[in-house]
Amino acid sequence: MGFLLAGLGACIALLVRDLHESPDRLAVLSSAFAVGLLVVAAIGPLLLRLGSITKVLRGGAFVCAVGALLLALAPSFVVAVAGGLLVGLGGALLVLIAPLLLDGPAAATRLTRVNAVASATGIFAPLAIGGIDSLGPTGRLALLAPIPPLLLLSAFARPAATHPAQTRALDPAVASLPAVGSAVIGMPGDSGVVLLPAAGSAAGESAGGGAAGAGAKGVRAVVRGWFRVVLAVAVEFCFVVWAVARLQATGLPTASAALLGSAFPIGMAVGRAIGPLRVRGWSPVVPAGALAAAGTLLVSLSGTPVLVVAGLTLAGVGVAPLYPITIAELVATPGLSPTRLAALGALASGTAILLAPAVLAGLATVVELRTAFLIPLPLLMALFAISRPLTSARSHAS
Repeated sequence: MGFLLAGLGACIALLVRDLHESPDRLAVLSSAFAVGLLVVAAIGPLLLRLGSITKVLRGGAFVCAVGALLLALAPSFVVAVAGGLLVGLGGALLVLIAPLLLDGPAAATRLTRVNAVASATGIFAPLAIGGIDSLGPTGRLALLAPIPPLLLLSAFARPAATHPAQTRALDPAVASLPAVGSAVIGMPGDSGVVLLPAAGSAAGESAGGGAAGAGAKGVRAVVRGWFRVVLAVAVEFCFVVWAVARLQATGLPTASAALLGSAFPIGMAVGRAIGPLRVRGWSPVVPAGALAAAGTLLVSLSGTPVLVVAGLTLAGVGVAPLYPITIAELVATPGLSPTRLAALGALASGTAILLAPAVLAGLATVVELRTAFLIPLPLLMALFAISRPLTSARSHAS
C-alpha cells in the first residue's frame, strides 16, 4: 500500500499522457481512492461481523491487486478510475484490519514499525515508475510489482487460533497512529473505530457516557479538532497527487518528473524520522507548517526543476508530522470516547482526500498549475489559526 499510494501522483501524470486526458479530468482518480476508503469505513465493521479477519485480509489483498493491475494496464479513462476505486477499497480493508492483526501489548510499536517500512517503501514508487518509463514502456507497469505479494497474501494467509482482537475492542491508543501516507488506521464502527461482536460492554458504556457528557465546550473542541485533521490531510494530498505534474510543468520529460517526484516522499520520511518540532509554547503544527509553507512557495514560484525539487523535499519534511499531530490531539479530546473521536478522524481524512486534489486540479484549469499550487498556503494559515488557541488553552491549563 505504501508503494501504490506514493506512486499515485506519478501514475496520474502518465495516464494524462498515455490516455490523452486532461489533468483535471484524471483528478477523479484520487477521488476514487478516497471513495474506496469511505465505503470501507462504512461497511468494514459489518464485514468483520459476517466473516473472519482472515477472510477480510484475503479479500482486501485480492481487490487491491486487481486495482493495481487495472491502473498499470488501463487502456481507457473508465478502466483507470475503476482501478483507483478498487485500490481504495482493497487498501482500506487492509488498513482496517492491520491493528487487529498486530494487536497485543506491543501493538503501538508494531504499527509504528509497519508504517515506517511502508513510508520507506513509498520512496521507491516514483523511482521505479520513472525508471521504467525512461526505458520505453509506460512507467505504469511498475504498479505490477505489488501484485505478486498481494496475491500470495490473498491465497496463503491463514487464520490465527484465537485472536485477542476478536474478543475485545481495538485499543484507543492504537487508533491515534497514522497509517500509510494519510490513509487512516481507525475506521468507524457503530460506536468507535472497530468494535467486533464480542467487544466488552465496558467499551460501549464508556463511549456512550463520553458522548453524553461532552457538552457544548466539548463539541466545539471536537469540531475544531476535526477541521485540523481535514486541513492537515488536504495539504499533504495536494503534494502526493500533483507533485509530478508540477515537475512536468517546468519542462521535464514525464519519466524524469516521475523520478524526481520521489523528493516529496523522501522529505516525508525525513520529517517522520525527526518527529514534531517544538518551539516554546506553540503547537508543533506551527513550525512544521512553516516549513511546509516555505516548501510550497519554492514549488509554486520557482521555474527551475532544481528549486521545485528542493521545495518538494522541504514541504515533505514540514508536512510529515501534521497528520500524526492533529489526529492524536483529536483522539485525546477530553469528554468523548477516543474510539468515537478516531472514527471522526477517519471521516476527516476521507473528506480531505476526496476534495483537496480535485480542487487544486480545478483551479489549475483557470490559472497555471504553479499558481494553483499556492492552495496549501491558505489551508496552512487556517490550520495555524485553529492551532494557536488550542496551544494557549493547554498552556493555561498546565
